Amino acid sequence: MAQLIADRRDVDFVLYEQLETDKLCKNKKYNGFNKKTFDMIISEARNLAIKEILPTFAEGDREGTVFENGTVRMPKCFHRAYNLFRKGEWTALTASAELGGQGLPMTAAQAVVEYFLGANYTLTLCAWSGVGAGELVEAFGTSKQKDLFLKKMYSGEWGGTMALTEANAGSDVGALTTTAVKNDDGTYSITGSKIFITNAEQDLTENIINPVLARIEGAPAGTKGISLFLVPKIWVNDDGSMGEPNDVVCTGIEEKMGMHGSPTCSLTFGGKGRCRGLLLGEENKGMRAMFHMINSARLIVGAVGFTNASTAYLYAANYAKERIQGRALENAMNPDAPSVPIIQHPDVRRMLMWMKSHVDGMRSLIYYGAHLMDMEELATTIEEGEYYQNLLSLLTPVIKSFCSDRGFDVCSEAMQVFGGYGYTKDFPIEQHLRDVKIAAIYEGTNGIQAMDLLARKLGMKKGVVFMNYLQEIQKTVSRAKDSPATEDLANKVKKIADKLGETAMHMGKTAMSPKFKTAFVHATPFQEAMGEVTLAWMLLWRGAISAEKLTNGAKKKDVAFYEGQIKTAAFFINSILPVTAGKMDAIQSGDSSALEAAEAVFGG
Repeated sequence: MAQLIADRRDVDFVLYEQLETDKLCKNKKYNGFNKKTFDMIISEARNLAIKEILPTFAEGDREGTVFENGTVRMPKCFHRAYNLFRKGEWTALTASAELGGQGLPMTAAQAVVEYFLGANYTLTLCAWSGVGAGELVEAFGTSKQKDLFLKKMYSGEWGGTMALTEANAGSDVGALTTTAVKNDDGTYSITGSKIFITNAEQDLTENIINPVLARIEGAPAGTKGISLFLVPKIWVNDDGSMGEPNDVVCTGIEEKMGMHGSPTCSLTFGGKGRCRGLLLGEENKGMRAMFHMINSARLIVGAVGFTNASTAYLYAANYAKERIQGRALENAMNPDAPSVPIIQHPDVRRMLMWMKSHVDGMRSLIYYGAHLMDMEELATTIEEGEYYQNLLSLLTPVIKSFCSDRGFDVCSEAMQVFGGYGYTKDFPIEQHLRDVKIAAIYEGTNGIQAMDLLARKLGMKKGVVFMNYLQEIQKTVSRAKDSPATEDLANKVKKIADKLGETAMHMGKTAMSPKFKTAFVHATPFQEAMGEVTLAWMLLWRGAISAEKLTNGAKKKDVAFYEGQIKTAAFFINSILPVTAGKMDAIQSGDSSALEAAEAVFGG
């Protein structure tokens, strides 16, 4: 079947018509770029993704990873694609050229990210693992640490991890038991074990750099006493050369539902008493430093959910146009009527529009998150930078949770379009469904994201940040009211946004009352509702732009696209938002049955 990853027309719409990314080139930092260079870079990424990375998707899944004698063999097909990825300098997209990056704005880089993640995100995340860890070195490392590690991590020559999780301290990071003892030479002896560490052992790179959370002897309990260390798999000498193995041992990999081409490792540090690490940043400030990486990772996880959804939707839409089955509804009783493509059946159309509306909305939301990073970077005042930074901070748990949850749902719906064939390995949908599920779990489960949203994000700056979010929605509502094609939709979005504000206030008051647990039992439904309102905002924004284009005389080739944007917004706003309103009614009812039920109700 056709090789599908992303809708380039829609990518261009979000980049240039919705977010006007080409205007960033007027800033001195990006004046070496223009729309033409952005387009060229995205096209090259698309070519690599389709020709070299996508073919590894099913093959890498079927071959899987192999653990033998403390080492992991990656799928054979990954090696060529990884080397091409490195050779093309696709690893550090937004890092400065001096450090081996391309220096792209975050928003433009997101289009490249979409193609690579959509082609095979297990391979792509391995290629980018060194960059994620490298960003910690760039932000918190000493000059010497930057000289030793940064370029090789950004280039993909060395891999990286995020070594947080322990068997008895999963999401409760403060309960970790890994220890660090300072040595006379300034290094630290690291002792402990970590689990669920992605890409902590693989044969694609000659070294792997592990940022490890550990507690220095005598440090306070809980997260306040955690420090961050750089622990190479192979020690790096002061001159940058490779030294001896650093007593970092992979003791096994997990057998998983999906992501079979990605090793999920258990690591032992200092089993022989010879593991050394370098303090990264300040003592007892490890969590603050690690959150620099975690927040970026959560945005990537949201993108993982979205890109799997985008690919699955495109496969489903293409299949629905080709699959001939059943008579048209108006000819259902005519035995002589010909069979038609299933896309002509109303329920299939509904499924496709449900998928499309979520995929389009998620694309805008993911790119908008990147756009906020660019706006913060280019802000001319501290206040302006904080405005964009805080808005992104508010939206981060929504982006991570909503896009990973709905990404899975879209893949499930795509499988439904395929029917029984979608459940087989003859088509890629079943793998997308398996692979994407983990996105709702790692980098902080979506339930934890909901708790973060309620406990920390809604009350930021005494609620001012949330009010700024609502005001951004209102700007789009005002714009959409100017067109007859979107005026009614704008009124509905305004109504639901106002209701979200009321619900947030209710949640805040409940969280500060003796019934605070009731607020937290509704945290996930609130997060879902906020995600749906945010997607409605994104789709209304798209519709408002499209209505303006049609009014001003759009090119003939673009008319159907713009009309489709308005129809997609109408479907979501008219079909999904009434359900969202019901969720908010349920939240405001304050039902606490789940809390009040005796434990025996849940069995046992």
